[in-house]
Amino acid sequence: MVQVEILILGLLLIFAIYASFSLIMRSVKFLAVHTLVGLLILFLANAVGGLAIPYSLPVLLVCALLGAPGAIAVIILDFFGLGL
Repeated sequence: MVQVEILILGLLLIFAIYASFSLIMRSVKFLAVHTLVGLLILFLANAVGGLAIPYSLPVLLVCALLGAPGAIAVIILDFFGLGL
């Protein structure tokens, strides 16, 4: 009887670890995709648009955390002379 309870607890523990890891990986994937899109928009704005937005730490953090809206916000701030 005790062996069955240990087996059930072990299976529940494995399932909990798998569910937690799956949630973390989904969040990391979401953040990575949005970061790449934001940095791509910023790169294209600099290369094609002729802007001179420096790749400083605040600019990279805004683009990494906010993605495309963050990159657009950085571009708009640069147009108004309020660069980060």
